[in-house]
Amino acid sequence: MRYIRFIILAIFMIVLVSLALANRGSVIVALLPQDLPMAINFQLELPLFVIIFAAILVGLVLGYVLEFFREHKYRKKAAVKNREAAQLSAEVAQLKKESGMDDDDVLAILAK
Repeated sequence: MRYIRFIILAIFMIVLVSLALANRGSVIVALLPQDLPMAINFQLELPLFVIIFAAILVGLVLGYVLEFFREHKYRKKAAVKNREAAQLSAEVAQLKKESGMDDDDVLAILAK
């Protein structure tokens, strides 16, 4: 299974490297359109593959953040259920201790 994961990762890396090599041409990225009055003319000249990888990274991060907030209610419910289960487990242990049922049943039969 580990080798399959490495093979898939190697194929993915080969695809990314070939994408980067195929898109080495420089493009100009502007913050705002040049036609706007009083616009700050902020421009960067970057290789196209940097823009592509940055867009993928921003999409991944945004997806993870949105999914984190979407699952918040489920994590909250799970935490409440875990607290209830721990409380009930402690209550059962306390009741067994008070009633003397905490001892092993086989040992109790043999002791009689």
